Parts: sequence; structure tokens; C-alpha cells
Amino acid sequence: MTDLNGKTALITGGNGGIGLAMGVALAEAGADVAIWGRNPEKNATALAALQATGRQASAQIVDVGDEESVETAFASTVETMGQVDIVIANAAVPGNGKPLHETSLEEWQRVQRINVDGVFLTFRTALQHLIPRGEGGALVAIASTSAVHGAANNLPYGTGKTGLLGLVRGLAVETARYGIRVNALSPGWTLTEMTEAGYAWDKFRDATIARTPMRRWAEPADMAPAAVFLSDPAAAYHTGQNVVVDGGYTIF
Repeated sequence: MTDLNGKTALITGGNGGIGLAMGVALAEAGADVAIWGRNPEKNATALAALQATGRQASAQIVDVGDEESVETAFASTVETMGQVDIVIANAAVPGNGKPLHETSLEEWQRVQRINVDGVFLTFRTALQHLIPRGEGGALVAIASTSAVHGAANNLPYGTGKTGLLGLVRGLAVETARYGIRVNALSPGWTLTEMTEAGYAWDKFRDATIARTPMRRWAEPADMAPAAVFLSDPAAAYHTGQNVVVDGGYTIF
């Protein structure tokens, strides 16, 4: 059994979907949990769910694509929670579903600002806290199976998520000397607010389910066990890896 007592986890985009499911699972494993999100109502609802586990929890409104917002929020999180040991960079936005030749530079940059720059800023700020403490830590980037297979009409998103895998590998080598582990978690088709339109499209939903050996889409809670494992200090030799949780979609 994983025991995260005495650890504090920070989850960006933690006020719903996969982010909240991971937060609840980490809290149930003993961690205190801080979440960042941009919607105050969703933050409040998520905070109540986390507090119901009996663990300390906090929620802040943060724009992860803004350097000052991230640095200010991280300092506030440390002040409120006492420390941060685990950081899960989950905040992301979808693309607009257009082919590349119809994608504007503004749209491309809008997606990268959150999905790539947001992870860079979050991890960089976290490392400025973790390295001087000298107690190790765990960083987890939420990527996607779009980083593994071709994501047609979704290239800003797929390219950004692919970039995260490179960031994870390089950063794992860079921070191993500090006892900091860096990994990625790539969900498959998961029913969330971001994907509900695709799930509602019968042809698309049926096609993706037919390609999934488990014959269903995931629920957000299906990602939680892997997130807990990647956060667990007992997994001390596991770093630089991409854990795919997709019901077998990418191997079928």
C-alpha cells in the first residue's frame, strides 16, 4: 500500500476530470493536496471533495501560462501547505480541430502556452523549491496518447504533448542527482469535459472503442492509480518514463 503521509502534492488543472481524480486518490493515500485552476466555482467544488478525505487541501486561481502567476502561486502554496513534494502538471487546453493548413499561428501558440509553457513554468518553479530542500521529489507531466499516435486535425495539442515526453526524459537525467524523479502519464480516450463532444459523436466514439481492447473509454479515476504510483517515494528507481494508460488502444 502506498503511504504518502507527510507529503504534499500540487496538481495543476486539479479542479475537475483527471486532475481531481488524481488529487482525491493522492489524498486517500495520505498526501495533502493543493490544486490550481482558473474556474473559481470548480475550484471550490474540488476543494470540498479533497477536504472530505480528511487531508489538508488548498485551491488557487492560477494561469499556468503566465510566469508571474505561477511563481506567485507556488510561493503562496508553500506558505499555506508548508512544502511541496509532488507536482503533477495536468493543466491543458484542447485544439480547435482544424487541419494544420488552416491553423493560425495565434491558435498554435494558444495551445502551446498552456500545454507546454505551462509545464515548463510549473516544473521550473517547483525545482527552485525542491533542489535546495535536498529531499528529492516527484514531477509528473500529463501527456497523452496523442504523443504516441498521429493526432490528425489536432496537431497543436499532439505536438505539445509529444514535446512533454522530451522534457520528461531530459529533466529526469538532469535532476536524478537530486533524487528527483520525473515521469509522464499518458491517458487514452477518457471521458472528461474536454472530450465530451467527441464521446457524444456516435461514429467517433464507436470507432475508438472498437480500437480499444478494453472496449470502453476510461473514466478519470482510471488514471489515478498510475498517478499515485508515480508519486510514491518507494518507486525510487522509476524515472524518465512514459506510463500509458489507454486500455490497450496504442498497441492494438
